[in-house]
Amino acid sequence: MRRSIFKASAIFVTCGGPHSSISGCSVAIGNGPPLGVTMGEPAGIGGEISLMAWLARTESSPPFLLIDDPHRLRSLAERLNLAVPVQEIQSVGEAVPVFHRALPVLRLDLPRPVEPGHPHRDNVAAVQASIARAVDLARSGETGAVVTNPIHKKVMQDGGFAFPGHTEFLASLAGEPSLREVMMLACTGLRVVPVSIHVSLAEAVRGLTRGDIVEVGRVTAAALQRDFGIASPRLAVAGLNPHAGEGGAMGREDLEIVGPAVEDLRRAGIDAVGPLPADTMFHARARQGYDAALCMYHDQALIPIKTVDFDHGVNITLGLPFVRTSPDHGTAFELAGTGTASPESLMAAMVMAGEIAANRAKTS
Repeated sequence: MRRSIFKASAIFVTCGGPHSSISGCSVAIGNGPPLGVTMGEPAGIGGEISLMAWLARTESSPPFLLIDDPHRLRSLAERLNLAVPVQEIQSVGEAVPVFHRALPVLRLDLPRPVEPGHPHRDNVAAVQASIARAVDLARSGETGAVVTNPIHKKVMQDGGFAFPGHTEFLASLAGEPSLREVMMLACTGLRVVPVSIHVSLAEAVRGLTRGDIVEVGRVTAAALQRDFGIASPRLAVAGLNPHAGEGGAMGREDLEIVGPAVEDLRRAGIDAVGPLPADTMFHARARQGYDAALCMYHDQALIPIKTVDFDHGVNITLGLPFVRTSPDHGTAFELAGTGTASPESLMAAMVMAGEIAANRAKTS
């Protein structure tokens, strides 16, 4: 088993292995275009973990640029005593030569000064513009992938953001009306995909359909092949109800919706099993039997992955015409500006973005 390490001081992101979420990060990801990293919520921890990720770079680290306010970043570095020289660049082409001596930043001014931990809706338009610019750069091939820092959904929506979250906004930016946005969370040893994302549990149950499960399963299987290099992906499909409904005794959804969807996936040539009781799907031995778990709602997917590896989880949007990853955590307002936030999930997201981009390049 081949393994590689993204290392900085005491920070390790271990990659590789037949069932890793990052299958062989020793791919020469530093040889392609840089990654484009978004601002995220400026009052959250995105800025400081980006500064820390640059400090943690090695010769094999994927180069990246930020789409952010350089004045904010310099002030934050000074506040936290982080020795990060921030250099404004005029074009993406300057990023890689600059990266080894300074953090390259494409300038995007914030209209309102930022106080860590105290978001303001006046900055929402700039946060949204950072995401849109990152997507434009990835779609043009100037950057290799989009890596998004966390946003705060309520603050964004209060400021006029018209989407439930990143995933739905990114799907709209793809410009493909038929695209189904699919969110995967991945860490070493586990990948999970929720069929419904940013909706209430009641709405997730009420809205669950056979067609949705099949569509998400198809997108997931295709992404496992294209983005992760898995020739014959295996999907484990969770039941909606306790004990997968126990033959109808605890609800008929698994008999009438989930089970038929699994059969549809199998008829389409996808190695899918289920519905399986969700309470027995995520222990260490069970995880060896599949490449991704298809879950029926948000928390059914996110609780296990955050329990298995909270610090290194990565959020990936599947099916997009560009690569997008993100750390699997939020804005952490309570940590913002303290210098105690960990950059490890962001670093794992960068490694995975580079690997996915390299895998796609092999098949393009």
